[in-house]
Amino acid sequence: MAEKQALKITKGPAAKGPYSTCVAAGDFLFVSGQVPVDPATGTMVGGRIENQARRVLENLKVVLEEAGSSLDRVVKMTVFLSDMDAFARINGVYAEYFPSAPPARSCVQAARLPFDVGIEIEAIALR
Repeated sequence: MAEKQALKITKGPAAKGPYSTCVAAGDFLFVSGQVPVDPATGTMVGGRIENQARRVLENLKVVLEEAGSSLDRVVKMTVFLSDMDAFARINGVYAEYFPSAPPARSCVQAARLPFDVGIEIEAIALR
């Protein structure tokens, strides 16, 4: 039976509550939802949803790399949007990070996201 292990992530954004940024279980990594926070300054990236999406995907990239994986090993993502009208613009940014063989994905509109951001993304990846 695979044991779960909360990984200490130091290079990406710190957890803002009682949860782990990344948990390893067997061959999988489960990355908590990332919001567009700049890990260097701790401030939220606002403005255009494309800029927020890039910051979120960069945060996911850093967390996965520190955990010994990469965006190429993501098998499933869930994207939460505050406004589904941004769907096409998000897809454009998403395609920059996953130009071929993108992971499975769900995308849902949420009534409100933490810190009133426009996007949050969580991921499941292979170790």
